[in-house]
Amino acid sequence: ELPEHQRGDAVSSMVYEANARVRDPVYGCVGAISSLQQQIDVLQTQLALAQAEVVHLRVRQTASFSNHGLSPASPTNSGSPSSKFMGSQARPIFDMDMMVDHTSLGLGESMWSC
Repeated sequence: ELPEHQRGDAVSSMVYEANARVRDPVYGCVGAISSLQQQIDVLQTQLALAQAEVVHLRVRQTASFSNHGLSPASPTNSGSPSSKFMGSQARPIFDMDMMVDHTSLGLGESMWSC
């Protein structure tokens, strides 16, 4: 009873579901979806931790420059000889603005520390 333009998609869906049921007789394609969702959750957590680490490092970098009387965009803060020639075009390595809610991630120690 499907319109003709949807029949191909319906057949593809039924074939996928049948193959998923052969691979996993109990859960079928729901098991595959659940597994993929878990992977997404883990990867989103890893991404949030990496973003939080970047923010943490930027704060430390800014604090370090402040303690030495330098600004992060100052051309004299780099050990690179080429930075002296760049003048006002020098930029910090991480030039991105992001906000991370640390409380919802349960962040404690840095994921990079040993």
